[in-house]
Amino acid sequence: MAALVSTVSSIISLNINNNNNTFTSSNHNNYNIIHNKTALMSTNNNNNINNIISRRSANYQPSLWHFDYVQSLSTPFKEGAYAKRVEKVKEEVRVMVKRAKEEEKPLSQLELIDVMQRLGISYHFENEINDTLKDIYNNNNVYNTNNNVYANSLEFRLLRQHGYPVSQEIFSTCKDERGNFMVSSNDIKGMLSLYEASFYLVENEDGILEETREKTKKYLEEYIIMIMEKQQSLLDQNNNNDYDYDYELVSHALELPLHWRMLRLESRWFIDVYEKRLDMNPTLLTLAKLDFNIVQSIYQDDLKHVFSWWESTNMGKKLEFARDRTMVNFLWTVGVAFEPHFKSFRRMITKVNALITVIDDIYDVYGALDELELFTNAVERWDISAMDGLPEYMKTCFLALYNFINDLPFDVLKGEEGLHVIKFLQKSDELKRGDVPKSIQCKMYEDGISEEEARQHGHGIQDRQTKDHVLSLLIHPIPLTQ
Repeated sequence: MAALVSTVSSIISLNINNNNNTFTSSNHNNYNIIHNKTALMSTNNNNNINNIISRRSANYQPSLWHFDYVQSLSTPFKEGAYAKRVEKVKEEVRVMVKRAKEEEKPLSQLELIDVMQRLGISYHFENEINDTLKDIYNNNNVYNTNNNVYANSLEFRLLRQHGYPVSQEIFSTCKDERGNFMVSSNDIKGMLSLYEASFYLVENEDGILEETREKTKKYLEEYIIMIMEKQQSLLDQNNNNDYDYDYELVSHALELPLHWRMLRLESRWFIDVYEKRLDMNPTLLTLAKLDFNIVQSIYQDDLKHVFSWWESTNMGKKLEFARDRTMVNFLWTVGVAFEPHFKSFRRMITKVNALITVIDDIYDVYGALDELELFTNAVERWDISAMDGLPEYMKTCFLALYNFINDLPFDVLKGEEGLHVIKFLQKSDELKRGDVPKSIQCKMYEDGISEEEARQHGHGIQDRQTKDHVLSLLIHPIPLTQ
């Protein structure tokens, strides 16, 4: 839980200081979820007969993110002066990208794009980046003239990431007669680049990159151990002033590869790391800090909106058995679409996920079978009068759902596209469920295997899904201008 609090704080409430990296935030305590069962009195509104209903409770703790705290969030970066400064710095970066392209040094262009992506500012330069990558792909500039593993791996990763069906033949000049990569264990930069590129495979592709992933991972892990021992030695000598940029990148990649990371969190981490890099570009860093803080101010407005909506539904107070995951749901939307112009999406989907969470807890944890049948029938009828026969706690949820679904089409209709979506929101195929076991538990039970074996199976599924995702990019690339 502490990790989640830290993650959210880094996105919504911790400004990046242009002078130093000192932050302040509230302290939050961890909590444990305890599962138990309680017997409660419930009134059946249909026949006014009191029944003893055995209800389960997960003892979910109240949200750590209080309404008043969220409403108090503020930042000076909403002021127009910062937006004007961003536009000025963006022009400087645009000139930088143009100059790099004119110099016809593909590797330098790729490195610039990679840094811009990791700093979280590439969305400002989508057309320029697309033009650069298109030229590199069409001309095969890097791997026709360079047998450097680092350069070829970087090109492979960036091109596949942006939907270009680049072949693994890009690595042909980097392999020996046995098909193994000619990369030295001392070439940490090349090893890391190759490791990151290995996550951009598709199903049924030659396994050389996948096999190489394990080898490079082993070398990178050994490198981390070596650097840690070196740092400890320097610490013992009171001489630990050296900053190892490669060490930071390698340890970060071994924890989780770039392809699996949340873009905005990656940007927040990389800004601090990049600032300490010896050849850091101050213009890129300035834009990254300004952009992060300005976008953060938009997130704060989004949060105030969704927290006000949640407060107005009264579900947090009347449905104490259910999870209040407003902040978690919002964080999920940032992972899907962090760009500032997607604020309507973030607000809408946060509300959708909040309603899904509450309804899930009603069906999976709290509701009795006859109550769930009443609720299902009420949703299928989709009539406000249908809530009259529901228990009090269900009335609160149904009213929130009813109002949201009816308000949503109006909000979409008055938007730029003027879409009519009400017909897509009037039917539901929600399943009536009992307590749903986790996927790991299902696998353990079905195959009679240990928890660790079940987890490894889950990792295999994740890897296959990653390959499917890469394949979808190659077949149906998303235009950068979207």
